[in-house]
Amino acid sequence: MTEWLKRIFDWQRPRKQALMMAADCLLMALVVWASFALRMGDGFSEKFYQFWYLHLLLPVASIPLFYLAGMYSAVVRYMGPSDVWAVLRGVTLSTLFFIAVVVFGGLVAVPRTAITIYWLMALLLIGGSRFLVRAWHQAARHRRASEEPVIIYGAGSAGLQLVNSLMSTGDYLPVAFVDDNPRLHGSMIRGVPVYAPVRLGRLISQLGARSILLALPSATLGRRREILADLERYPVHVRTLPSMTDLVSGAARLQDLREVDIEDLLGREAIPPDEDLLSRCVTGRSVMVTGAGGSIGSELCRQILAQSPRRLVLFECSEVALYRIEQELMALAAASDDEVAIIPVLDSVLYQERLRQCLEHYQVTTVYHAAAYKHVPLVESNPQAGIHNNLVGTWNAALAAEQAGVGYFVLVSTDKAVRPASVMGVSKRLAERAVQAIASGPSSTRFGIVRFGNVLDSSGSVIPLFRRQIREGGPVTVTHPETTRYFMTIPEAASLVLQAGGMAETAEVFVLNMGQPVRIQDLARRLIQLSGCSVRDAETPKGDIAIEFIGLRDGEKLHERLTYTETVQQTHHPMIWMAPGHRALQRDVFARWMAQLESALVAVDTESVVDLIGEQLPEFAAAAREDHQQPAVSGFSKASSDTASPIRSV
Repeated sequence: MTEWLKRIFDWQRPRKQALMMAADCLLMALVVWASFALRMGDGFSEKFYQFWYLHLLLPVASIPLFYLAGMYSAVVRYMGPSDVWAVLRGVTLSTLFFIAVVVFGGLVAVPRTAITIYWLMALLLIGGSRFLVRAWHQAARHRRASEEPVIIYGAGSAGLQLVNSLMSTGDYLPVAFVDDNPRLHGSMIRGVPVYAPVRLGRLISQLGARSILLALPSATLGRRREILADLERYPVHVRTLPSMTDLVSGAARLQDLREVDIEDLLGREAIPPDEDLLSRCVTGRSVMVTGAGGSIGSELCRQILAQSPRRLVLFECSEVALYRIEQELMALAAASDDEVAIIPVLDSVLYQERLRQCLEHYQVTTVYHAAAYKHVPLVESNPQAGIHNNLVGTWNAALAAEQAGVGYFVLVSTDKAVRPASVMGVSKRLAERAVQAIASGPSSTRFGIVRFGNVLDSSGSVIPLFRRQIREGGPVTVTHPETTRYFMTIPEAASLVLQAGGMAETAEVFVLNMGQPVRIQDLARRLIQLSGCSVRDAETPKGDIAIEFIGLRDGEKLHERLTYTETVQQTHHPMIWMAPGHRALQRDVFARWMAQLESALVAVDTESVVDLIGEQLPEFAAAAREDHQQPAVSGFSKASSDTASPIRSV
């Protein structure tokens, strides 16, 4: 691109429009001459001299008509179908003006066929000049080495809009479309050819593409997963457009390219929620979410807000997290038609009386208790803090809810509570038993427990860690080659928690259908390959990124379970199961045990804490008295060691 043309493209919009008008005026003068010359077969015939004034009148009169038709509002380099129609309207208006001059001016000597030639020549020169500039500009951009060649998977409307967006940024150069529709193969879209998916390998090699952009926002999750599985074998970085839900809601723009959503790899097709269960405990009610700023708590708040509660109380001990979720929900509430009071409460579930007063003051009828310390290694290093927050906090919240006359209390639990091998798992298992103990006595509150596995992209998920390690060039760290985990998306988990809460009666343990467990090593490999890198291992020693196995950390298990037995009870919801009946607990006995445990925690009496927990979980007591090779007690062994900080263990 020459320097003077660069300067023209850098002009302000009014100067460019003035240049276009001047060029159109000259071209229209040429059109008038051509209409007579082609009709008469002579470039300067008698008619040319007879109607010389038309060579001035028609070009000058055409410019305002072109302006009215919208021809000067288009950006020539990005002309599309709407701009073609603008040219057609403008040229037709100019031709009608020509006809009016002939008719009302009594110019009977003007050949009628000259008017038809005028219309055709104007379309050719005015429209053709614009497309010539557009083609020249695109060809010049194609020669720019700074642009990354990319292949777009999906030649539908989203793919077309993506091409338009990429052409405006100058960062990426679309070199090919790939689409499953055979009717599109061999066609051109905005100058970009469309190919069949079977030609991907050859296209990547021939065109030097290093990235593939998925323009499939409305494709089913199953289809996206099939496409990604096929793309893993190619050495390209795969990115995707936002989902159709995000596009429609305005949460994302079409040009916002993202890394492949992990749910595309592991997620399942969403099952429509049971609207009655979803709204039963929420719509028109005063609802509280404890731990409202956490991964699950914040998503619960979003979905609760969508069900039109009367009031939503955000109970959170982190000032930063509370501020963020309050601001987000206030914006969402302002954009909706519902009038929902959003109440931020900065407090801790460790203060039962303050929690009870809050519940009574805001007349809360439903509580979703999501407040907990969930990071296994951190709780393992701070065991008494984990037990205090997760167990005592749950006991306080459940008792306060009962005393305040709350209708529903739902505890968000975890698969780590099943045969716990970590302090966090122990604390959550005891929290489940605490709720069951309270529910065993006479109570007007309906209690429920919802247990599920890992959620994708939560604060403690491995996915953000893997992505960061890949960006930094590796290695990607995995604890063990055979480690498996259950995964579920945060929105799906929150939706099912709300629906399971609608079934709650007497502290039943609801288990979410998590699908099949996923081997973490396989997940790491897929993320590496979809980032355009290869895995460095024994088979490919020259690969880009290695996977390093660092061993199970304290408190981690090789595999997780959702229930103690293999059998579960079906509910009328296909994604919600019920664990077999639990052992009956005497409320007063458990209350005395809790009082003793709280005293031991306050006194930082680790030995008494271990003994008391062993009364409820005998398997934990047995492990605590071994040589500390069991992960379940590693946290308490650290807390009782000479090097442990008494502050960290409280």
